[in-house]
Amino acid sequence: MSSAALSAIILASALILFVSEKVRHDLVALIALLACLAVGLVTPAKAFLGFADPAVLAVAAILVVGRAVELSGIASAIAKVVIPQRASFLFRLTALLAVAMVLSAFMNNIAALVITMPIATEIARDGRLPPAATLMPLAFATILGGMTTLIGTPANLILSSVRETELGAPFGFFSMSAVGIAVALLGLIYLSWIGWRLLPIRESAERAKRPPWRVFEVALSENMGRTELLDRLRAARARLLACFREGAAPSEGYLAGDRLLVLSRANQWTVAEQTGLETIAQRSGGSDAVTARVAVAHGSTLIGTGYDQIRSQSEGTLEVVAVGPRVAREKQPLVRMQIHAGDQLYIRGAQVDLARFVPRARLLEIDRLDPAPVARTRAFLILAIFGLSIASIVSLGVSPAIAFLGAAALLAGLRLLPAEEVYRSIDWTVVILLAAMIPVGQSFDDSGAAAIAAHWLGDALAGMPLAATLAILCTVTMLLSIFLNNVATAVIMGPLAIDVAQLLGISPDAALLAVLIGASSDFLTPIGHQNNLLVMGPGGYRFTDYARMGAGLVVIVVATASITLALLYR
Repeated sequence: MSSAALSAIILASALILFVSEKVRHDLVALIALLACLAVGLVTPAKAFLGFADPAVLAVAAILVVGRAVELSGIASAIAKVVIPQRASFLFRLTALLAVAMVLSAFMNNIAALVITMPIATEIARDGRLPPAATLMPLAFATILGGMTTLIGTPANLILSSVRETELGAPFGFFSMSAVGIAVALLGLIYLSWIGWRLLPIRESAERAKRPPWRVFEVALSENMGRTELLDRLRAARARLLACFREGAAPSEGYLAGDRLLVLSRANQWTVAEQTGLETIAQRSGGSDAVTARVAVAHGSTLIGTGYDQIRSQSEGTLEVVAVGPRVAREKQPLVRMQIHAGDQLYIRGAQVDLARFVPRARLLEIDRLDPAPVARTRAFLILAIFGLSIASIVSLGVSPAIAFLGAAALLAGLRLLPAEEVYRSIDWTVVILLAAMIPVGQSFDDSGAAAIAAHWLGDALAGMPLAATLAILCTVTMLLSIFLNNVATAVIMGPLAIDVAQLLGISPDAALLAVLIGASSDFLTPIGHQNNLLVMGPGGYRFTDYARMGAGLVVIVVATASITLALLYR
């Protein structure tokens, strides 16, 4: 069997595993790399060169620097100033989306969402609308902002690395800004004036004020019959999910000491008072204690741990008093449950402790916003280091990997970022995915498989206007990114786009930038981008809601990108 066929089979198998979601994406990439090693497509000497690739190092360093900016509180403070509280809903929404775009151009998309998501909920509440009206537009805005600079998303850095390998030089820091800004501006107009109106508002203004569902445990202080217990809970507008008893399963009646898993819109103290049950979580925290509803973001240190870890990591100052509706389906004691990405938690404690813990644990606060106090000197130094790293790339031609590794080292050396956050801020699954997929993608190119695919695509595109060719490249990439991580999409489509461009005699940069836009255009499903998935629960969205608002945005993005690139590279 030819090398091209072997490479195509391995890549196709990897794509199937990516789409299946049965195996972690980083593990799929490692399996594909080992398969390429086993059949001789990649030599042992080159197998792990991806871990030393400048794009991989730059991604890791940028995550560290972006985390320092996020924890400084300065971005959140600026966002609150830029978005006036007394303006109209449309003005505030437009300002919020613009701020989110700017933030995501220079920091991790998730970090931009973490900073702005509480403001989006507040804007919806003030406009007498449910959070669904603002959260999906916000997620899409953070994705659009990532298209505008070299560091906006890891896929941009990968395509820059592909350009350096194939054409001899990487992209500049603002090489994609012309087309990215054009797409972002038209996307902003669509999202703020049209897009959110297409979302089904399943709650009326009055229902939008109703508290969300929460799951918690209460205990019986006396023996009680089943009918009596259910009647009491029904009167308190609560529902019994499960009963847990040590040593034996519950019988027809319930005994003192039984723990009950309950679902209600009211908090457990209200339910306990109305039913005569005992609460498990204590209503503690002092006079300034509040309960915050948060969502667990991807990359949170709490993922995979139990709910008691919040008390441990906050040194006993915070406690989980209730959780989101996912546990209602599991019907397990809370002590046995592990935290998953996307879970909703109700955390109680003093406002200052919440403000300190929530950003550090990578939680997205949904219902209450207590911005962390900004230490001005510290924030100024962090922003100065961040600005110097960007200036060195733009003005002096320094490699992004060197510039941001130097910035990360300086932040750590000056203790502007807590030592435990330096490595914790790096999304290692993305790093491993990048490092493993780079040699796999290179083998697809070296084996001739990419050239064969490029000839097929080139034959199909021959004779078409430049704008149409670029639109098709962008669309193909976008459709692939629906099922794959945008990093994997960039690794596959980057070399292919250059081969197609050379066959058709068009600018390779135009083709690469069309791929860059398409790789980040994850607007049709909740699984295309982490930010889409993170707002799904808090926004109460269904799978089809994304296409309902995202389809129009996809048309705008593809049309704007192809026309802009055709004008720039005609």
